[in-house]
Formats: sequence, structure tokens, C-alpha cells
Amino acid sequence: MARILLAEDDDSVRAFVSRALELDGHSVLAVEDGAIALETLGDDPDGFDLLVSDIKMPVMDGIALALNVARDKPDLPILLMTGYADQRERAHGLDQIVRDVVSKPFTLADIRRIVTATLAGHAEPTRLAG
Repeated sequence: MARILLAEDDDSVRAFVSRALELDGHSVLAVEDGAIALETLGDDPDGFDLLVSDIKMPVMDGIALALNVARDKPDLPILLMTGYADQRERAHGLDQIVRDVVSKPFTLADIRRIVTATLAGHAEPTRLAG
């Protein structure tokens, strides 16, 4: 299955998403902010199949992370997550970079379905209500 890098500053959300994706057999490396995620991407020789990131994080937010990743690794699919409407609007202009913006809260089934669709090369046909 896929190698997924997860950047999420909330411990409980990070654990929930990691467990959800591991249920599908994915290998998940979870970090607590975008700066660590960017460093991890640069240091990892095996590469990742997907980046899943929260938007609002204290050190480097998901938007800055997505812009850096799109520049350095343009073939890496990116999913962003947010519980804030204003953050979702900030991500709206990144349609060419980000596959989808997942609204929190989401269910285990939601995140698994969206990740599966993204890894299959499809954008989620309908965005979650936010």
C-alpha cells in the first residue's frame, strides 16, 4: 500500500487519521507541523505517495507546506484538512496544487474514502460540507 506523510498539530486528530489510514494497510509517518513535514520529505530517500496536512499549524501551516512541496515535489498528491472556514477559503486558490480540502470534523470512513480516491488518481468528486 501507500506511504503517507501526515502533518497535524492536534495529537488526537493525528492519532485518529493515522489509525484510519493504517486500517487500509498504508504506512503512515505522522509529524506535528509543516516544518517537520518539509524536512522529512527532503530527508526521506524512499519518498511518499501522499501528503495529508492540516492547514492551521503553529510553525509552518499547511498552505506554506503545500506551496513548498508543489515546488520541490510536484508529483506528490496533497490533501489538506481544516476545521476553519477561513482556512478553507485560503486553500481555494490552490486548486492546481491540492487535490482536496477535507472539512473537520470528518468520519473514519470519510478520510479513508478520500485518501483511497486520491491515491487512485481521482480528486474527490464532491467536497465534504464545511
